[in-house]
Amino acid sequence: MVTFVSHKAIQENGNALVLPLPEKKVPQSQLVNGDQVHKFPLTTEVLSEEAKLDAEWNVQACPAAIESTNPIRELLESLCVVSSKKKEKISLAQGDPTAFGHLKVPDAAVEAMVAATKSYMCNGYTHSAGSYECRKAVADYHSSSLPLKLTADDIGITVGCSQAIQLCIAALATPGSNMLIPRPGFPIYETFCKYYGVACRFYDLLPERDWEVDLDQIVSLADSNTVAWIVCNPSNPCGSVYKYQHLRKIANTAEKLKVPLISDEIYANMVFGATEFTPMAAFSMEVPVLTVGGISKRWLAPGWRLGWIIIADPKGILSRGKVVEALTRLMQMTIGTSTLSQAAVSGMLLNTPSSFFENTINSLKAGAEFCFERVQHIKGLYCLTKPQGAMYIMVRIDPAVFTDIRSDVEFASLLVEEESVVVLPGTAFGTPNWLRIVFATPLPQLEEAWDRIDLFCLHHSAAIPHSGTQLY
Repeated sequence: MVTFVSHKAIQENGNALVLPLPEKKVPQSQLVNGDQVHKFPLTTEVLSEEAKLDAEWNVQACPAAIESTNPIRELLESLCVVSSKKKEKISLAQGDPTAFGHLKVPDAAVEAMVAATKSYMCNGYTHSAGSYECRKAVADYHSSSLPLKLTADDIGITVGCSQAIQLCIAALATPGSNMLIPRPGFPIYETFCKYYGVACRFYDLLPERDWEVDLDQIVSLADSNTVAWIVCNPSNPCGSVYKYQHLRKIANTAEKLKVPLISDEIYANMVFGATEFTPMAAFSMEVPVLTVGGISKRWLAPGWRLGWIIIADPKGILSRGKVVEALTRLMQMTIGTSTLSQAAVSGMLLNTPSSFFENTINSLKAGAEFCFERVQHIKGLYCLTKPQGAMYIMVRIDPAVFTDIRSDVEFASLLVEEESVVVLPGTAFGTPNWLRIVFATPLPQLEEAWDRIDLFCLHHSAAIPHSGTQLY
C-alpha cells in the first residue's frame, strides 16, 4: 500500500529531521566478451531488499515539492488528531463559512447550478481562461465599482482563489526576484513564492493602527528586484478593512517604487464596520493591479472551487512586460475549474438579492462583536482592534500570564486537547504569540467555545490579577 507522508511525520519540536537516503552505488565498468557492462562494486555490507531496489532505481522526489508546506493545513491536521473525549469539538480555525451549516449559498446560485446541469450543455471543456459567459459576468460585475470598463479578456477563471494567487506569483517569478508579503498574512503567499524561487520580504501590519501597512518599511524593503507587492483587503487573518486614504497611499507608494500590486480580495464587500470596501483596482491608473477573488466567501461556496484573476492594467504595463502572456500560457497548462460552476456564475452574480448579503453580514458582525467583548474579560488574552470585515479576529496571548504555556502553538495544542476547541496559532501567519479565531460560527457554539477558552485560561494562569491593560 502506498500512502502520502505528512510533513508532521518528519518534524519534531519544529525542527526538520533529515532522513538520509540510501547511498547510491556507483557502477564499475568491465569488459565481458568485448562488451562493456556495468557492475556494482563488491561490498561487505548486507543490503536489504528495499536498499537493493533503491540502489538500482533513480527515483527521487522534487526538492521544491518536498520543501513546500501549507502551515494552515498542517496545523489543522495535527491539532485535530487529539482532543478531549468528554467534549464535542468546536473548530474556530478553518475559514469555511459553511462549516456549521447556518450560512448557505444563495438560492439564485442553486437555481443557476441546477439549470446548468439540466441543460446538458456544460459537461465539456471550456476555454483555458474560462468560458466567455463566465468571464464576461465577472467583468461586468466588477466594472460598476471601477474607473475602467473591464472586458472578458481582462478576466481569468481559476480553481478557487488560491490558484489565482499561485498563477499571479508564477507569472511574475523572474530569476532573482522578490515579493513584498504582509505579516501577519495568508501563508500560501510564502508557500508559492518559495516554490517558484521568489524571495519573500515581509512587511509588518500594525495592530495599533487597525493593522495598516507600515509604508516606511515598504520603502526600505523594495529594490530593483521587487516584482510584486501583495496586499490583502479585507484582511485574512486580521479582519481589518483599509480606508480609502490608506489604499491611496499604498497605490502612490507602489507607483513611486514601480512595483505592481497583487490584491487579494476574496473577502471583498464582506465588511460590517464604518469603513466601506474599496477595490485596489480603483487606483489602476497609477499602478497596475492583479486582483484575485472568487465565490468561496461572499457567496458561501468554497466547495464550488471557482476564483478569478482581474487584470486592471489600463496603461498596458503588464502586457508589455508579457505578464498577461505568461498568465495565458500558465492557464493553458492547468486544468480549468468546473464548467458547471462557471455556468452558474452569471446567475449567482446577477440574481443574488441584497438581503442575502445583509443576512450574512449581520451574522458575521454579531460574531465579531461577541468575540471582541469576550476577549476583554479573559486573563492573558488581549485585542485592541475590533474586526471590521472578513471572518477573523487576531488575539494576542501573554505567555507570562500562564504557568505552563510558552507559546501560541502550545496554547492551541493544549486547548484542543483539554477543551476540544480548535484555534490557529499566529505562528502559521508569521506572528508568534497571537491566535487567529474564526467567528463565522453560530452564536450558541461561539459562546460555548469562549466559555471553554475562559476556563482554560483560568486553569493555566498564574495568580496575576487581570487589569485589562493591553500589551502594546
